[in-house]
Amino acid sequence: MEFGYFMMPSHPPERGLKEGHDFDLQVLRWLDELGFSEAWIGEHHTAPWEPHPAPDLLIAQSLKETTRLRIGPGGFLLPYHHPAELANRVAMLDHLSGGRLNFGIAASGLPSDWAMFNVDGMSGANREMTREALDIILKLWSSDGPFHYDGKYWKVDKPDTMFGFLKPHIKPLQAPHPPIGVAGLSKNSDTLKMAGEHGFLPMSLNLNPGYVTSHWDSVEAGARKSGRTPSRRDWRLVREVFVADTDEEAWRLSVGSMMGRMMGEYFLPLLAQFGFKDYLKHSPEVPDSDVTVDYCARRNWLVGSPKTVAERLEQIYEEVGGFGQLLVFGFDYLENPAAWRNSLRLLQEEVLPKVAHLTPAAATPALAAQ
Repeated sequence: MEFGYFMMPSHPPERGLKEGHDFDLQVLRWLDELGFSEAWIGEHHTAPWEPHPAPDLLIAQSLKETTRLRIGPGGFLLPYHHPAELANRVAMLDHLSGGRLNFGIAASGLPSDWAMFNVDGMSGANREMTREALDIILKLWSSDGPFHYDGKYWKVDKPDTMFGFLKPHIKPLQAPHPPIGVAGLSKNSDTLKMAGEHGFLPMSLNLNPGYVTSHWDSVEAGARKSGRTPSRRDWRLVREVFVADTDEEAWRLSVGSMMGRMMGEYFLPLLAQFGFKDYLKHSPEVPDSDVTVDYCARRNWLVGSPKTVAERLEQIYEEVGGFGQLLVFGFDYLENPAAWRNSLRLLQEEVLPKVAHLTPAAATPALAAQ
């Protein structure tokens, strides 16, 4: 079991963009100091509660101020980037990282982002564009010779050498490329099937643990298509976490503070717009009106003393059948940074030893033949 971090990044709408960015940078320094394994940073363009449009700006800064932490976009929204440009940018970032870069990708799920970039997300064009863009990026990184890619959304050439000295030359430091991570939300998630098919790192977003169980089924279904054998050790679960000395203090600092505010003002209303509150319910019979901040905190979050959080984490681990890494969902605690840092410290120093025995079994090759 390892602990990492997942930044949307999330900040209240009144927070200045630089203020929020600087707090995120401070959190990344804390994660590195405390021994967290990795951090993923999201990209959004039209959500005031998720205000960072360029995760690589934060990544590039944080790589200079950390030494151990693996850092990556979580993820780049591939429909909004020319794949040749992004292939070069990610490869360069990998060199700047000294090989600490992860490469998270996503298809984009905000209708307001679709509208800004004129992408028909309702028809699934965003998912098609994501698959095509990734195909181009991987081909640019792996192909030695020139090629022409005539896609539905992009036409890309890898030209031959010109004038004896001009040629494509930028490839990642990590061979054949940085670890690729993809996040999934819905049941029977296509993106998690893609993760299984290609051997990418699957990440399940912060939902009811019982619902998340279906995500591993998607990973295995994708793996069977290509004869791969997925390992639960690669599976990341994103979860809201707050640890304090007592359960009461943790509840006050989470539900009664920025975690509660963000969920109540933004995340729950957003999920309701898509009919996604079902993903947070422990039972389909629960009415949407009952899915409140308190309900989520009691049913889905990891909130409490180190003992309580460790026990709850082990329960979730058993419910979903095992996973390799817990990713702490990031929140803006700029007005009480000591509380957030202490929560991260307690998680790493006091919770982690209590759950160190939670290690998924190694993958069994028999799966590929099923």
